[in-house]
Amino acid sequence: MEVIVILIPLAILLGALFIGGFIWMTYNGQYDDLETPKYKMLLEDKYAALAKKEKTNER
Repeated sequence: MEVIVILIPLAILLGALFIGGFIWMTYNGQYDDLETPKYKMLLEDKYAALAKKEKTNER
């Protein structure tokens, strides 16, 4: 029974830390966009090819 006195506050503290961490990450934009980064590398190649093509046309 004496262990419960230690475990309950420890569980509450741990839960508060997880909730606080989740709120902090949400406000810092950690969960803003999950779809765009996986397509971004494909778009960058496309735009890099267009930029290279424009440079060759300028000469």
